[in-house]
Amino acid sequence: MKKLLNYEQAVAWIHSRLRLGIKPGLMRMNHLLEELGNPHQKLKTVHIAGTNGKGSTVTYLRNVLQESGYTVGTFTSPYFERFNERISMNGDPVSDGDLTLLVEKIKPIAEKMEQSEWGAPSEFEVITAMSFYYFAELQPVDLVLYEVGLGGRLDSTNVIIPMVAVITSIGMDHMQFLGNSLEDIAFEKAGIIKHGVPVISGVHQPEARNVIKDTALEKESELFQLGRDFTAERVALLDKGERFEYGSPVQHDEFDLSMIGTHQINNAALAIKVAELLVKNQEMKIESAHIKTGLKKASWPGRMEALSATREIYIDGAHNPEGVDALVKTINERFLHKKVTVLFSALHDKKLRPMISQLEEAVDEIGFTTFDFPRVASVEELYEASSHTNKAEVHDWKEYLEEKIAVMEEDEVLLITGSLYFLSEVKPYLLPLLENYRKK
Repeated sequence: MKKLLNYEQAVAWIHSRLRLGIKPGLMRMNHLLEELGNPHQKLKTVHIAGTNGKGSTVTYLRNVLQESGYTVGTFTSPYFERFNERISMNGDPVSDGDLTLLVEKIKPIAEKMEQSEWGAPSEFEVITAMSFYYFAELQPVDLVLYEVGLGGRLDSTNVIIPMVAVITSIGMDHMQFLGNSLEDIAFEKAGIIKHGVPVISGVHQPEARNVIKDTALEKESELFQLGRDFTAERVALLDKGERFEYGSPVQHDEFDLSMIGTHQINNAALAIKVAELLVKNQEMKIESAHIKTGLKKASWPGRMEALSATREIYIDGAHNPEGVDALVKTINERFLHKKVTVLFSALHDKKLRPMISQLEEAVDEIGFTTFDFPRVASVEELYEASSHTNKAEVHDWKEYLEEKIAVMEEDEVLLITGSLYFLSEVKPYLLPLLENYRKK
């Protein structure tokens, strides 16, 4: 009799695929899905690529669709606190039991492929296939929002024919896979554009925009460009969010967000435009009230997330130059007359010096630390990349944060930033600590 897996064994098997590395290309994915009965072909989807902003755009759109009465699947990466988050329905991660069932379904196919002409599927390919099967067979949904893992053209999610494709932004990240210029990276992202499928772009660099425009023309896909075909402008800085004015041929209105930053206004505008197209194509019924409520409710962990009601303590996953640029703009907009301290940790394959020099210009004090993770940069590596006059090597980030929080004054801001993997360790450690301070 076949021995069934438990949850821990299922997750361990998925992670064991990491040894295979990143394997761009769709041949293995297509074969794996064929063996599963092509579940992806049964789904209605929206496909979202971009260097930054994918997760936030997904969460805005999910909340809008949920407010409209729809059941929404999401496929996102990386997870923040728990692996199951990557495959979620209406914001609730896949259950341990269902995840185990998915692994038991896919594991024999994946292991059989190891001896075939296609080769063994990677971790990301396995997780993507699991999500297709989950949303098509185990927990059917009205629509799934698929976030690209890496690039777009050769990403394992790129087997779908979505109702709408979205490219949030273009930046210099993952260059070892995507190329050394904005044009090269835009070409990879634009690979999600399918023939006749409308595409929405939040990209601002002219050279990257031209690549997307040319690809859309070639694929006979209608292109909607932020700043040209629809607009979003901040109206007010709210204490805990943003108010902005959105304009398009379909509607002109003001919306409130609970997430902070100009970049979040742009991400929300992309979500509104997707909603407009879903209504226009008679795929969904979405009213303006649903959009307003959905955008206001939306939150995404690790993106200028406030951890305390009594102290100004935030975590923000600024893990590449574009993310740091957005963070610096937020600091300058909101905390200009406050003392800002940053604790930073990152993976060493990132562009460390440009990120650190950007941050240094906006903060009064900066500490560099490390954590237990593959490819993580050392404290010394980060410290040496900095030229700030008030910098520190932090070898024990827990002790550092405890001491810092204990002496924080009203006009101080503490920002913990860098790798999302780092933040996923910091948040569960800090929340109980901050709750104890609140009770005192």
